[in-house]
Amino acid sequence: MIFGDPYSFPHPTRFIGKYINFMEASLRRSFKSPSQLKLAGFILMLTTVALTYAITFSLVKLSFGINESVGVLIEGFILYTTFSVKCLKDEAVKIYKALETGDIEKSRLALSYIVGRDTTNLEFKEIIRAVVETVAENTVDGFLSPLFYAAIGGAPLAMAYKAINTLDSMVGYKNDKYINLGYFSAKTDDIANFVPARLSTLFMSIGSLLAGENVKKAFIISIRDRKNHKSPNCAFAEGAVAGALGIQLGGTNVYFGQEVYKPTIGDKLREINNGDILSTCKIMYMTATSAVITTTALLAIKEFM
Repeated sequence: MIFGDPYSFPHPTRFIGKYINFMEASLRRSFKSPSQLKLAGFILMLTTVALTYAITFSLVKLSFGINESVGVLIEGFILYTTFSVKCLKDEAVKIYKALETGDIEKSRLALSYIVGRDTTNLEFKEIIRAVVETVAENTVDGFLSPLFYAAIGGAPLAMAYKAINTLDSMVGYKNDKYINLGYFSAKTDDIANFVPARLSTLFMSIGSLLAGENVKKAFIISIRDRKNHKSPNCAFAEGAVAGALGIQLGGTNVYFGQEVYKPTIGDKLREINNGDILSTCKIMYMTATSAVITTTALLAIKEFM
């Protein structure tokens, strides 16, 4: 939350991404039909996650084999790379500042770096909505889920989750190119985020309270509109933010030239505005803080029982 990820930093997900690109190209040369591509997608998902877990496990085990201090340092650093709160906030603030100046082209370009939807023709309110939705959704993907798996299985399991999440962001699309190859990656990501997404109702409600927003509405809308999304998980976090801020999210977006309709989330008590970007970032930070404190306390209790 303090240091984030410098652009020059050799982030592990970059290596995971390079492996995915290499494997995709290799598999496509041998697997052609829809059923073959689905099998290729299973191989891609399995090898990516298994290799990531195995390499991380070996590195952590080797580090603790040297001595405990080295082990704590190495595993702590690996865990540090699995969280992406500050970098997401920084990207969101860039868009906020561009919108403040009225530079819609700069806003669209900055938004294109953090979303999968087509940003070419988005208007100001649509850009704001996209940022709010992305920050809300990535509060789970970029923090709560890695924290959940770190608490269960340390850095190896947290990194395995990041591999799943990276696969979904690269190949987990329902378009002609990835509908078969990305099938297992998308389904695995849904399964991996199932519990953290539902925990987000609690933690993002607490985060809304700490951020000075409407905690009651955050909880109610998160539960009420949990099914208003094509993903079985995303509406929990988006609903919490929509309820906390009294705005409406969702609606039609364009992904790779195809219109994708999404039901609305939240009640439109007022028009969405640029300040909602900063408010959502604040909720994300407060959510992360409450989740860290709670998880640390639970692990401490377990340790001393």
